[in-house]
Amino acid sequence: MEIRISGHQVATGDALKTHVETRLQGISAKYFARAISAHVTFGKGPHDNGFTCDIIAHVMQGLVLKGSNDGMDAHGAFDGVADKIEKQLRRYMRRLKDRNAGQVNAAAENGAYDNAGYTVFRETDDEIAEDFPPIIAETRVDVPDATVSDAVMMLDLRHTNALLFRNVGSGAYNMVYRRGDGTIGWVEPHRAA
Repeated sequence: MEIRISGHQVATGDALKTHVETRLQGISAKYFARAISAHVTFGKGPHDNGFTCDIIAHVMQGLVLKGSNDGMDAHGAFDGVADKIEKQLRRYMRRLKDRNAGQVNAAAENGAYDNAGYTVFRETDDEIAEDFPPIIAETRVDVPDATVSDAVMMLDLRHTNALLFRNVGSGAYNMVYRRGDGTIGWVEPHRAA
């Protein structure tokens, strides 16, 4: 598995890099025969107090794990987020292995995880800038074919607030999202009778 370790205004030493690589390789060996890649980013905590650690791991084609944690030291921040990811994998591993012989239907074309560049769409001269903030396209994603329960699982593993997917039962595009009270909402288009 390819592991990239970077620091945002934080120097990452050899001991920290060795610790991260050893732990992620162990998680990968325990749960996946072949993980694709992981990117670990360390940063300064809120108000320059402590450290933050973010992990984005592509473990199967189309399966992305995301996690974040704060800690007083870099090792503690990493261990906390690694524990969170490992707990999620234990919870969902049977479903992931059973589903299409270990493949998630949200597979990206040829295994490429290609992000689009940032594009700012400018308003025209007749629009008032303060009433209409600029629209920014952040990433390009594939819309997975999934059941509603699989979409909720992907929403949880990706730590996102919303996920657009194509419902395999109806063929329509649906969305699941995390509501303010922590429950999951499901948006399904109205079908003409």
